[in-house]
Amino acid sequence: MWALRAAVRRGLRLSRVGRGLPAPRAAAPSCPARALAAVGRRGPGNLEGPWSGGPGLRADGGRSRAEDDEEEPEDADEDAEEELLQGEPLLPAGTQRVCLVHPDVKWGPGKPQMTRAEWQVAEATALVHTLDGWSVVQTMVVSTKSPDRKLVFGKGNFQHLTEKIRGSPDITCVFLNVERMAAPTKKELEAAWGVEVFDRFTVVLHIFRCNARTKEARLQVALAEIPLHRSNLKRDVAHLHRGAGSRYIMGSGESFMQVQQRLLREKEAKIRKALDRLRKKRQLLRQQRTRREFPVVSVVGYTNCGKTTLIKALTGDAAIRPRDQLFATLDVTAHAGALPSRMTVLYVDTIGFLSQLPHGLIESFSATLEDVAHSDLIVHVRDVSHPEVELQKRSVLSTLHSLQLPTPLLDSMVEVHNKVDLVPGYSPTEPNAVPVSALLGHGLQELKAELDAAVLKATGRQILTLRVRLAGAQLSWLYKEATVQDVDVIPEDGAADVTVIISDSAYGKFRKLFPG
Repeated sequence: MWALRAAVRRGLRLSRVGRGLPAPRAAAPSCPARALAAVGRRGPGNLEGPWSGGPGLRADGGRSRAEDDEEEPEDADEDAEEELLQGEPLLPAGTQRVCLVHPDVKWGPGKPQMTRAEWQVAEATALVHTLDGWSVVQTMVVSTKSPDRKLVFGKGNFQHLTEKIRGSPDITCVFLNVERMAAPTKKELEAAWGVEVFDRFTVVLHIFRCNARTKEARLQVALAEIPLHRSNLKRDVAHLHRGAGSRYIMGSGESFMQVQQRLLREKEAKIRKALDRLRKKRQLLRQQRTRREFPVVSVVGYTNCGKTTLIKALTGDAAIRPRDQLFATLDVTAHAGALPSRMTVLYVDTIGFLSQLPHGLIESFSATLEDVAHSDLIVHVRDVSHPEVELQKRSVLSTLHSLQLPTPLLDSMVEVHNKVDLVPGYSPTEPNAVPVSALLGHGLQELKAELDAAVLKATGRQILTLRVRLAGAQLSWLYKEATVQDVDVIPEDGAADVTVIISDSAYGKFRKLFPG
């Protein structure tokens, strides 16, 4: 997103129908593999991990046995799922010189424009540069009053746009910055402009496919591709019917279109079934977390706002590899970190949000986003150095509300203002926001203290001082089932006063096991 931010700060000089942008920057590197951190069996000082040599939650980003079970289903199911993941590329391979066309919608009287063209164009440019070997060679902002019409633009603007594209032999494809194009629109535009035309949905989906590493994420991408395949099928069948031959498959009673539609329905059903199997395994992992009573903190935010960098700073997990790239995180990962109270929490890194994120993608990744709904606390990370930080906030909150999250979870959300090092003298205007620089480590202690208080409140944990006998099993039990903050030994009594953070359920078990 650095290119995005720099472009907006320079003030993109955009003509109303096209001024060539300076040429392309180097494409972003392809996506490295991401490891799913898993849920452990012990907690701090209790967590099994690299310091104990046991399986479970690995603070170094390694995998647990539970995760390996999730990644390695039975051979038959695995083979069937791999077959579901086969598909043709959504975008052409190799170097592409892109003409970015942005429809600048003119709203009616009293209807303010929701986003500025400069920000939308800069974000679309960053999407293109995320693709390996792709670059924007021209940007054209074209006004339109009716973006839903078949050719998107009015007759005069469309003709002028067509002349510009046809007259630029260096353009190999067009990125039309709209959420979705209908199949007839795509067909008409490609015929008029003489190059392939892609919409926002296709570009974002391709980036998702590139960055998806776990089987669950790849299946979710495959599910999101189904509507695109249906749209392409109509176009392909129409092209096929212009040739000679029967529309029906011999002896089947079905037309070619009906056969392909049936195959797509069957594929969609199989993908949903495979995702249901993985969802059940994810639920088992959540149940393990619940039994061990690890508080879960979901970290959300606009794409490339610094979520992964913040989690790395809070946990000290050297295995985390943040990348300055859109949608670098698609596979949900969990990382253990200790708060000032010595309480261990799990930070869950989630998929980044985007303005005008296609609804189909949100639906397809609903299983992954379920982790947010089951968390104890949400941390909303914001990039305060971005020129449209308020619009990004509205986009994230809109998506969170669309997930129908519990009201108490939304009301207790902690807002973190990240990248303050890029805004000299920054001071938050929101009363409860915590300013930090995850990259430089500024403000992290204040944030941890805020998270400590918020987690205690959200989970109903309490701080108690309990007197226990040193000769019994009480002290070792508390170390295992609660967070021990302090032990004050009283030698003459053979006892100790132990200050602990403990949940209501654990305290109830303690009283039952050690009455009196």
